[in-house]
Amino acid sequence: MGRYIIRRLLQAVLTLFLALFLLHYLTTLSIQINGNPAYAFFGAQITPTPAQLQTVSELYHTDHPCLTQPGNPCFGNFFDTMKRYAEGDFGKDLRFRPVTELVAERVPNTLRIFAVSTTVWALAGIGLGMVAAMRREKFMDYFIRLGTIVFGAVPIFLVVLGLKYVAGVWFGGWLRENLGEENALSIIFLPSFDDQHPWLTILVPGVALSVIGAAGIARLMRTSMLENLRADFVRTAKAKGLKPGRVMLAHTLRNSLIPVITLIGLSFGGALGGAVITEGLWNVRGVGQLVFNAVRQNDTPIVIAVVTMLVITFLLFSLLVDLLYAVLDPRIRYE
Repeated sequence: MGRYIIRRLLQAVLTLFLALFLLHYLTTLSIQINGNPAYAFFGAQITPTPAQLQTVSELYHTDHPCLTQPGNPCFGNFFDTMKRYAEGDFGKDLRFRPVTELVAERVPNTLRIFAVSTTVWALAGIGLGMVAAMRREKFMDYFIRLGTIVFGAVPIFLVVLGLKYVAGVWFGGWLRENLGEENALSIIFLPSFDDQHPWLTILVPGVALSVIGAAGIARLMRTSMLENLRADFVRTAKAKGLKPGRVMLAHTLRNSLIPVITLIGLSFGGALGGAVITEGLWNVRGVGQLVFNAVRQNDTPIVIAVVTMLVITFLLFSLLVDLLYAVLDPRIRYE
């Protein structure tokens, strides 16, 4: 097990290095083509003097000569940036506030929305997939498959806007009119995030973020369950006289979760992107909204720094998924 973990850690470090270099190169190429982003500090109405532009360029590390040479990968600049990242310095926004402080203020709300969406993934996705497999070719199977196709085809922003207006404005308005503003249900269905009730008002956007991922997980869980229900080891377990519940949980479910864990890892990457839209439209003061507003305000330092943090988070989550493979199936660690 130890050798397996070390091998996966080394692969994760190499992947992280390559991903950060690709992000650096795309950012560098963008600056080389579009010009120094330090101009955004002054706004469209102000033309900075050379001295002012040089000062701001030094502050945001955009003064390197290679940034004026299209196609130059700027290796020296990349290693300087990695050194700053390793020291915990992710730069400052256009108002001179450290990005790490901005992210730290908003991480709790993002963790709340991911806690809700992950719970829905596990309960709705895996649960519905199991029900569809056990009720194959029956009404519930057809109903679940149709629902997953519909929700899987709908863009995340439509899901968020639909829940915002249907659940938050119409249904929530009816609840507030009949139950009062301070009722728990009225608070849950508020059309916008409320800092005074962070957990209650995060439930609906959390569900919105998880809908598409849960649909894919349910379909894959159904397919995996049907495949394992016909496997030799399941028939052997039934022949030994094991109870149906034990066969389902200890044998079929555990082996069926391996491809599902893979999809959950991939869905996490989609959820990071979806969080930007969900938090931005629902006014959740999280990391996603930070990126959402930074893009609208052309605050490039925030976008670059936060995207880098999200890349690191996604790769760490992918490493966790790899380690879960070995927990679910001990044979994997010997491959």
